[in-house]
Amino acid sequence: MFFDRQDENLLTLTRDDATHPLASYSKHAFELDGFEWPSVEHYYQAMKFDDAEYREQIRQASHPAEASKLGKSRKHQKRKNWKKNSVTYMTRGTYIKCRTHPDVAQMLLDSGDITIKEVSQYDYFWGGGRDLRGDNEFGKLLMGIRAKLLAEKASI
Repeated sequence: MFFDRQDENLLTLTRDDATHPLASYSKHAFELDGFEWPSVEHYYQAMKFDDAEYREQIRQASHPAEASKLGKSRKHQKRKNWKKNSVTYMTRGTYIKCRTHPDVAQMLLDSGDITIKEVSQYDYFWGGGRDLRGDNEFGKLLMGIRAKLLAEKASI
């Protein structure tokens, strides 16, 4: 069988769906490192660069898709340790978004213990790729944040 887990109960989403509260493109602003970020995508893309002026340009982008496009620029040099730390920045931004917006955190908690997959036909790192066999790093980080929020709730 092509898909090895067709019957698995999944929560699926795409990072670039600005209407889904758990997506990195959702316009749920939060404060981090002394700045107000319009979305996790704005924060994530800006953190790729050491150049403060370029980070600010990305932060000011009118839409997460524009921030993403700016973050893919080859005219600006990315941080040397970017690949090693990219998941940390995405996780940090997403966690702070959840802490800032209780309704987003509750949506994540309400997903229970089901697997979360980021579905992207071409992204085998953040997503599952067209066959859902990719690394699914975005789904994994959401499940990790969900576990952390659950632990925090239990310790109150």
